[in-house]
Amino acid sequence: MYNPTVARLTYRALLGRRRAAILFVLPGLLLLIAAAIRGFNGADDQVAADVLGGFALATMVPLIGVIAGTGAIGPEIDDGSIVYLLAKPVKRPTIIFTKLIVAIAVTMAFSAVPTLVAGLILNGNGQQVAVAYTVAALVASIAYSALFLLLGTVSRHAVVIGLVYALVWEALFGSLISGARTLSVQQWALAVAEKVSGEGLVASDVGLPLAAVLLAAVTVAATWYAGQKLRALTPAADE
Repeated sequence: MYNPTVARLTYRALLGRRRAAILFVLPGLLLLIAAAIRGFNGADDQVAADVLGGFALATMVPLIGVIAGTGAIGPEIDDGSIVYLLAKPVKRPTIIFTKLIVAIAVTMAFSAVPTLVAGLILNGNGQQVAVAYTVAALVASIAYSALFLLLGTVSRHAVVIGLVYALVWEALFGSLISGARTLSVQQWALAVAEKVSGEGLVASDVGLPLAAVLLAAVTVAATWYAGQKLRALTPAADE
């Protein structure tokens, strides 16, 4: 199910000079904010939770997920180079699974690791805040990567749709409409963080059992459907 050649090509595409520069911007900004807050405000558990929840998990993780998930396959479909990959004796589900693993790895590296470092800077992991949001970023990275990889497979406007979901549905509607939070990867990840962190610092509108089921279901369903859509995409059709 994992093809090293496909993985190498995908890593090269995602970590090219231009795309890598974009990936470094948000983690760098998070670390600058964390250092500034610690310098001016000192260590504060609630402030640390607010920064990691409001910027790292709510903004940085989904945006990096959009870049990595859609970028793992979308550009190849847009420019037609996917034809050469599909012509190779590699199963379509293997291509999708390999690209998903790469997207997850990139998303985790550029979101979960900076989240941990920022948390340590903000309050030295007091009340397990840094670890809680790092775990949340890890599980969110998996679901976001699967969702946005699927979008990159089915739509040429995957980046736009992904940004609408991340910034409008989760950030805007999620803050205004309580029912929308149930269908939010961010809230599912917060349920995990709530279990790990100190009492009262992290809250989610979704219970942990339901959140775990939804995270797994979305990841598996999105990966499976992306594989089915790629099966329907033939070299002859693209040519």
